[in-house]
Amino acid sequence: MAKKKLSIVVPCYNEEKNIPLILNRFLKVLGRADIEVILVNNGSTDDSENVLKELLPQYPFARSVRVEVNQGYGFGIIAGLNEAVGDYIGWTHADMQTDPNDVMRALAIIEEKGSPLNIFIKGDRRNRQLFDQVFTWGMSCFESMYLGKRLWDINAQPNIFSRSFYSTWKNPPHDFSLDLYALYMARRQDIEVVRFEVVFPKRIYGQSSWNTGLKSKGKFIKRTLDFSVSLKKRLKV
Repeated sequence: MAKKKLSIVVPCYNEEKNIPLILNRFLKVLGRADIEVILVNNGSTDDSENVLKELLPQYPFARSVRVEVNQGYGFGIIAGLNEAVGDYIGWTHADMQTDPNDVMRALAIIEEKGSPLNIFIKGDRRNRQLFDQVFTWGMSCFESMYLGKRLWDINAQPNIFSRSFYSTWKNPPHDFSLDLYALYMARRQDIEVVRFEVVFPKRIYGQSSWNTGLKSKGKFIKRTLDFSVSLKKRLKV
């Protein structure tokens, strides 16, 4: 497969209605041939696989990776990153709350800086509900103090970085802690982290696989805290 400047992974779990939307949006904003989009069917139980088979021949910039059984958000992303061929790699979401054009904005930042390897581009969300903003603020403050690095709006998209940075990862998590792991590793290695504002609208179709209420947020907090403790022990920060 020909080398690409950027490979962007899009994990898809039961996103059959959003897949056509995100492919069409990428078609409108890419405007160049050195970018590939890897849609990961992350163990979906809806009709996502058939939708991908039907649509992908119409979008030469896109291909798919299939995970037979869902093993977590992070597992799906890693499956896609391992198949990527770009000099820069990363991920964004399939729910249309993250605009594919943000990927192009991130790549533009990289190229404006001369395409350095020691760079990590990440969104900084705007237009969110007050409760979600407060939740993010609380989690960000805890993680920053506990791990000793500035870790803000950890789950914002997209995340884009060099292949060489990815090669330094050791046993990344398979759940939603992957966003935390990636940002923390960038801070720990003194990678330049560049944030840029992204709009975060409501979902058009489907619902979040984790953000479904207070109970789900509680489970998310527990998983994240457990991972933070194990990460701190493992890396002896």
